[in-house]
Amino acid sequence: MLGVAPGRAGLSVERTAVNLFDFPSPDNDGAQPVDVPIEAGAPVAYFATLPLRRIVEAWRASGIPGYVSESAGLYLCNAAMYSALHATAADGPPTGFLHLPSLPDEVAAQRAPAPSMPLATQIEGVRIALEASLEAIAA
Repeated sequence: MLGVAPGRAGLSVERTAVNLFDFPSPDNDGAQPVDVPIEAGAPVAYFATLPLRRIVEAWRASGIPGYVSESAGLYLCNAAMYSALHATAADGPPTGFLHLPSLPDEVAAQRAPAPSMPLATQIEGVRIALEASLEAIAA
């Protein structure tokens, strides 16, 4: 899965998803849950099942900045990651979440400069992450 993380200067692959909605601001529907489980009675957290280090090493070998992020946060990206890991926990395919930086045109109009990455670089980074994941499955 993919999501945008404004302010990040590189791609990031998330390590942990937490069973908690705790929105700092309302979502598009105006909902703003605080301290609400995503899945009642389910585990507190899940670790991504993607080959995190292999992905980061492949990005670096290709000259794309990236790193392992410890948490998908507590907003919508975390909810998507947690739900996918919960659904695939028993016997599913490798599952995880990549956060992408903003695009240059998204930050160009801002008063203060902010990190960004061209779309072509982001696409290449996603392709590399998929290939690294497939290599890990085949190994």
